Amino acid sequence: MQAFRIWDVNQKTFYLRNNQLVAGYLQGPNVNLEEKIDVVPIEPHALFLGIHGGKMCLSCVKSGDETRLQLEAVNITDLSKNRKQDKRFAFVRSDSGPTTSFESAACPGWFLCTAMEADQPVSLTNMPDEGVMVTKFYFQEDE
Repeated sequence: MQAFRIWDVNQKTFYLRNNQLVAGYLQGPNVNLEEKIDVVPIEPHALFLGIHGGKMCLSCVKSGDETRLQLEAVNITDLSKNRKQDKRFAFVRSDSGPTTSFESAACPGWFLCTAMEADQPVSLTNMPDEGVMVTKFYFQEDE
């Protein structure tokens, strides 16, 4: 498991508020609220993403017509790329120059995104090129 820093192209970092992952501008003493992303690579471009030392994992869940990002209390090291029920936790990483985007493996066409406004939930979009949501991130191994 490796820890990474993640922030969107508008410089918003991820933090937890009321058990929800949100993206905003953290300053002063609040910079300590930044969530590092725990990563377990499963294939050359696929990975599991978690927070809190890999104790909570990001997943893509479909319910009816709705596709949403969820935080699940699952240990990232217990997940397996070979188990069908774990596919919802897998994301495909695409690098484009200095930025990275993350597409859900279970829900192709849905990308990890942040809102233009600060302090809004991190979510998923199926319209990455419309400019309504931010889908490009800086993703850097934590020193």
